[in-house]
Amino acid sequence: MKFIDTHSHIYGEEFDADREEVIQRAKAAGAACVLLPNIDADSMEPMLALCHRHQGFCYPMMGLHPTELPEHPQPLLERMEAAIAADRHAAREFVAIGEVGVDLYWDASRREEQLEVFRLQALWSIRYQLPLVVHSRSAHAELLQVLAPLGSKLCGGIFHCFGGTAEEARELLSFDGFFLGIGGVVTFKKSTLPEILRQNVPLERVVIETDAPYLAPTPHRGKRNEPAFLPLVIERLAEVYGVTAEEVAAVTTENARRLFRLP
Repeated sequence: MKFIDTHSHIYGEEFDADREEVIQRAKAAGAACVLLPNIDADSMEPMLALCHRHQGFCYPMMGLHPTELPEHPQPLLERMEAAIAADRHAAREFVAIGEVGVDLYWDASRREEQLEVFRLQALWSIRYQLPLVVHSRSAHAELLQVLAPLGSKLCGGIFHCFGGTAEEARELLSFDGFFLGIGGVVTFKKSTLPEILRQNVPLERVVIETDAPYLAPTPHRGKRNEPAFLPLVIERLAEVYGVTAEEVAAVTTENARRLFRLP
């Protein structure tokens, strides 16, 4: 049973002690590849180094996470876009613009700046014809505010770590070519996500992810997450949709391959 982890930060310091073992466990569990979203200036080098070391298994994205805005984000944004532009003229490397979006959960003081930075990066997605991998927390209305005017110009993407309401799911899936990223939360005992997915979201609009090192699935909840745990998410989704785990793996893998144009 093969699967794709569409969102993992295994380049982070949480994995410095055993990163190679984590990758070997991922492969042994069935991972065909792992996609790595950038978050800030400091993550660029370790993320790309890991992708170069494991070419064909780890694939990078490029973006600025909404909670990681420097005091003056423009120079970093210019550096990131230059890397994307250079990449498009060489061997294709970046598979998406991400992880980008709006996060007002802890601090809304830079709301307008977050919206503008997100809009700019959404325009990169259109300009370079790359999927958009979107982080949203306590910012659903703001997300729609940025994306709705872009409409059909967008070339698809993922609403990462979806945990919203049925109505929010319907609004997000009104954007053609977008998928909901589902991870460990679907396995949590009190999660409402299984019922929302069952009634409102076809499996053909779902991809799977870890968000490692965060949000490990039950029975590993509270521990460091890693790609080898994704079969637990697949098994729970099989229960949700009333299909086999093999079908969940096959459909979500095909969704990811098509979206990111993976081999």
